[in-house]
Amino acid sequence: MAKIDILGVPHAYELTPPIPHSQTPVLVFIHGWLLSRHYWCPSIAKLRDRYQCLFYDLRGFGESQLPQIPTNIPHCYTLEAYARDLEILLDKLNISRAWAIGHSLGGSIALWGADLLPDTIEGVICVNAGGGIYLKEEFERFRNAGRNIVKYRPRWLLHFPWLDLLFTRAMVVQPLERHWGKQRLLDFLGADEGAALGSLLETTTESEVHALPQIVARLEQPVYFLAGAGDRVMETRYVRHLASFHPLFHPVGENTIEIPDCGHLAMVERPERVSAEIAAILDRHAPRAKPV
Repeated sequence: MAKIDILGVPHAYELTPPIPHSQTPVLVFIHGWLLSRHYWCPSIAKLRDRYQCLFYDLRGFGESQLPQIPTNIPHCYTLEAYARDLEILLDKLNISRAWAIGHSLGGSIALWGADLLPDTIEGVICVNAGGGIYLKEEFERFRNAGRNIVKYRPRWLLHFPWLDLLFTRAMVVQPLERHWGKQRLLDFLGADEGAALGSLLETTTESEVHALPQIVARLEQPVYFLAGAGDRVMETRYVRHLASFHPLFHPVGENTIEIPDCGHLAMVERPERVSAEIAAILDRHAPRAKPV
């Protein structure tokens, strides 16, 4: 793990070795709310032999913690702000060709990143990400619940026996291995309060929600959506709704792939299927060698 400064915040990231003599783009993995880069490790393990992979912790999450001494740079937690962080990260690492692969909140950030960086980000794969429909009462309940979850996180929970077992069962179809429950508990308690609340409240406004379909509609890069058939956080109907604004959706939803027996954490619930779908999508859009 290395760290790089982005607007005064040290960002934790990992970059796998480049592939010798390869012209393939770098795969950039972006995690979701109250999570960290670690959840991408199973997928990356299947892909790193063919693609160089970059995965990092978003500002305020995982090991990308905000400095104790405030800087003069005000923090903003909109999707665009996180996409700007990504822009700086890619620039500092001299990455000029990439595919952005994002989970949940990270999927929305990936879409914004592709819109901001059309010459760098060649395609997007969203995992358990969708939306674009603003239902006022439902969003208010979601925001209030999230606000309470973030504000009342006693640190002693980290040492509460068996609590990690609850995190192996939350938002998934089948229980995860226990080490994922421990990781989720660590990330849940370790997220910076300002970043956790800010990213929740600033990315779920009516204007932010309605902006996503507009972005998807104008993206010229390929955009794909992997949905969990049993996802109760981002149901497949909302995934398909957002996917439908992209030309690849027509005529039969060809840019939407539903994964059976899978909830909201596809990359750790079904890592082999997720990595296989990612590889198939990349193969589909790989430049073809010119005949001799």
